[in-house]
Amino acid sequence: MKAVVFEAFNTLPKIQNVPDPKPVNHGVVVKVEATGVCRSDWHGWVGHDLDIVLPHVPGHELAGTVEAIGKDVKKWKIGDRVTVPFVAGCGSCPECYSGNHQVCGKQFQPGFTHWGSFAEYVGLHYADINLVRLPDEMNYSTAASLGCRFVTSFRAVVDQGKTQKGQWVAVYGCGGVGLSAIMIASALGANVIAVDLDDNKLRFAKKIGAVATINTTQISSAPNAIMELTKGGAHVSLDALGHPVTCSNSIRSLKKRGKHIQVGLLVAGQSTPRLPMDIVVANELEIIGSHGIQTHRYPEMMEMIKSGKLTPEKLIGKEVNLEQSIDALVKMDSFETTGITIVSKF
Repeated sequence: MKAVVFEAFNTLPKIQNVPDPKPVNHGVVVKVEATGVCRSDWHGWVGHDLDIVLPHVPGHELAGTVEAIGKDVKKWKIGDRVTVPFVAGCGSCPECYSGNHQVCGKQFQPGFTHWGSFAEYVGLHYADINLVRLPDEMNYSTAASLGCRFVTSFRAVVDQGKTQKGQWVAVYGCGGVGLSAIMIASALGANVIAVDLDDNKLRFAKKIGAVATINTTQISSAPNAIMELTKGGAHVSLDALGHPVTCSNSIRSLKKRGKHIQVGLLVAGQSTPRLPMDIVVANELEIIGSHGIQTHRYPEMMEMIKSGKLTPEKLIGKEVNLEQSIDALVKMDSFETTGITIVSKF
C-alpha cells in the first residue's frame, strides 16, 4: 500500500510502498477513505511521543470501510462504514470495565502506538470494543473531522466541563480543538468567548457561535478582559492550544469555583507549566484534563449532528491528497490554516 512514512524524527516524511496491514485476531483492517491532519500528528513527527517506534506512519483521525476481519471479531463485517476514537481501549482492564476506555492502561492509538492512517489501509485493534458505525448520511470527510479534535472537545465541554445553558465559556486557541469546543458549547446554549491572536480565526469563531472574541495581540491581559466582560469570570475555560501561557491564562479567567479544562497537549519542555495555585486554592477552582472519548458517548454526539445542532462539516478548512498531507503535517506548528485539513484522496 501507499503510505506517508518518516524514518527519523523531524525529517521530511516520504511517500513509500509498504506492506499492507493484516488484522490481528481481535482487530480489523480499514480501507482509509479520509483522515485528518492534526497537531498531535506533528507532535509525533518531531519526537514528542515516546510510544512511536521508527519507521512510522502517522495519522489517527480516520474514517473508512472494513476491509478484513480478525477471527475473534463478532460485531463487524467487511464493507461496514466506521470510525474510531483515537484512544482505543483494551476492554479488559479496570478503566475499561468502568467505562473509561479513554484512559485505558493498555490503550491502542493508531498513528502513535502503531502505524496510522496516512495510508491506504490501517490496522485497528480491539474492534468490537472500539469501532463506531457511521450514519449512512455522514460522508467520510466529516467523519474524519470528528477525529480526536471534535470528540475530545465534546468530552471536554459536555462531560468534563458539564457546561450548561447561559454559562460563560472561554476558549483559548481557535485551531481545530478550539473551534470544535466553541461550536459545541454554543450548541449547549453557553456564551462563548474565543481567544486567539489571529483575526481570521476569530472571525470564523464568531460565525460558528462565539458571542465575543479577544485578540491577545491587542490587549494587555486576556484574563482581565474576560473578567470584565463576564462580570466575574467564566464558569468554564479551556486551554485548547496547549501552552504554559494559555494554560495559566485560562485558569486566571475563571469565576470562583469555575472549571479549567486542559485539552491542548503540553509536551516536552512545556509539560510542567507554572500554575497560579494560589488562585486555584483561594477560589476553589477545578483543574480537569480531557483525553479522547469513549465509544459509548458517540451516540449523543451523533444525535446532535443528525438534528443539526452540531455541524462539524463547517470546520473543514480544506481537503488534500496523500502527497499534500506531508506539507500540511510539517507546517502544523505554524498555525497558517483555519479549520481542519482532511486527506481525502489516496
